[in-house]
Amino acid sequence: MERIFSGVQPTGNLHLGNYLGAVKNWVKLQNDYDCLFCVVDMHAITVFQDPAELRASTREVASAMMASGVDPKKHIIFNQSQVSGHAELAWIFNCVARMGWLNRMTQFKEKAGKHKENASVGLYAYPNLMAADILLYKATHVPVGEDQKQHLELARDIAAKFNNDFNVPDFFPQPEPLILGTATRVMSLKDGTKKMSKSDPSDLSRINMTDDADTIVKKIRKAKSDAELLPETKDGLEGRFEAKNLLGIFAALNEQTVDQVCNQFAGQGFGEFKKSLADLAVDKLGPIQSEMRRLVQDSTSVDAVLRDGAERARAIAEPILNEIKDTVGFLKA
Repeated sequence: MERIFSGVQPTGNLHLGNYLGAVKNWVKLQNDYDCLFCVVDMHAITVFQDPAELRASTREVASAMMASGVDPKKHIIFNQSQVSGHAELAWIFNCVARMGWLNRMTQFKEKAGKHKENASVGLYAYPNLMAADILLYKATHVPVGEDQKQHLELARDIAAKFNNDFNVPDFFPQPEPLILGTATRVMSLKDGTKKMSKSDPSDLSRINMTDDADTIVKKIRKAKSDAELLPETKDGLEGRFEAKNLLGIFAALNEQTVDQVCNQFAGQGFGEFKKSLADLAVDKLGPIQSEMRRLVQDSTSVDAVLRDGAERARAIAEPILNEIKDTVGFLKA
């Protein structure tokens, strides 16, 4: 069976964009792939994290995975820092990847902004760690959003260069992207041109997976929209960023296409549509949120799942890493 590696950072509240763009799709992949789902806590510390909050967020993300339907018995759920092979392979890839490749990474420029001289080396080099995450398990496919495609292309370049440098042409596979879901890029409820983000100072910009029903209804009611009626097809959403975002969220939650949602609500204003969207969101997210809260309160069980997952991940990674070390020329322990 082909192998998937996918990860999500444990930085702050998990929100609707994380769920629709990643976790919801992971559940669908379980029957067709051998899956490793990782809470990437090593990526998280490329910017400073409060240690207690990082531990809590790691458990929260793992809980969200399980509450959404990811089966930790059939597949592997673990946190990155428990498998030292990620860091070991990342260093090897630091020595394979070229500075010019990393200089082209647009996400570093966006995250570092005007203060790139003050950014951590980890933030600059983290695409190499992402490549190590994937290739440590010789994953064949990676579910990615549009904003991560460039990093996957870098992982492919690193794999090809390693294979060529050490004359092992078939050692690392070329991992393929999986672009899944009807709303893989969920935008801010306050600005349809910006991605929904945990770092946005306005809590009204996102629906957190820990929000209760009343809060979800309030946020959707206050979400930015426009005065035009809903069109019959998605072509009528061109240039209407907030409208496109809200209809995309409805489509993803209800397993529909945007065209189907347009057809269903054509001619209505956003007052009525938002009521339907709020009802749908509460209905779909409520059971997940309830189970997630239960799991977060049971930290002992969540930690046990992560330890078991890390042990199973190490069993896959260690023989591959030993072969990599031998290929590079490291003496055996």
